[in-house]
Amino acid sequence: MRMDPVRNNDLGTSLLLRKKGMRTGLLSQNKNLMSGLLLTAGFAVWTYLITHVDVRPVGINGTAVGFAAFNTRIHQMTGVHMTLYTVTDWLGLVPIGVCLFFAALGFRQLLHRKDLFKVDADILLLGLLYLLLIATYLLFEMYPINYRPVLIDGFMEASYPSSTTLLVTGVMPTLSFQADRRSKDPKIKKAVTCFATAFTIGMAAGRFLSGVHWATDIAGSLLLGPGLFFLYRAAVSFSDHKTK
Repeated sequence: MRMDPVRNNDLGTSLLLRKKGMRTGLLSQNKNLMSGLLLTAGFAVWTYLITHVDVRPVGINGTAVGFAAFNTRIHQMTGVHMTLYTVTDWLGLVPIGVCLFFAALGFRQLLHRKDLFKVDADILLLGLLYLLLIATYLLFEMYPINYRPVLIDGFMEASYPSSTTLLVTGVMPTLSFQADRRSKDPKIKKAVTCFATAFTIGMAAGRFLSGVHWATDIAGSLLLGPGLFFLYRAAVSFSDHKTK
């Protein structure tokens, strides 16, 4: 029995492309995993340093603040801008809306498929990421590292890491990532990515310039938020590879 050389060549090409795709997927998975681990480890080290380096009672009502000289100098340079604080506070509803949108998408799949484990894995993992962000916020609210440099409505509030910056940097990249996975229109993908990137940068800058956080609070969020996102991407890559 003779084999069709053209068909045999097509099969070989298909297998080669499949293996190449698997290698690319594994490289992407490892790159995201390493980025996520390095950033989250950096956050842990940063948190340790904040509690041990140049800690002095320079905060509101004499509360202790790490990197005191650095933080107070930056705070003097930026000043306090409550209007900018209010604007960025309200814009914090945007990433919350993103979370609710994907929660609704997952719930819809659950109702339709009638099995939690038949919901798309990347949506389930997205829920886990959002829960981690909430858990982190609650943890640092319960055990404050430091307090904001100003009173908010007459009250002292925990400041590290900046919760709004953490929410934005942890959630908005997932919007771009999901659009890239689920949309077939390159214009939509580009528009969503541009919006998510500009919004994230603008919010982080706005929160910093508003002066309602110490500079080190913003830096902590810029480590942890993207770190958790990269770990999410690595988990999705692993799930994709496992189902192939």
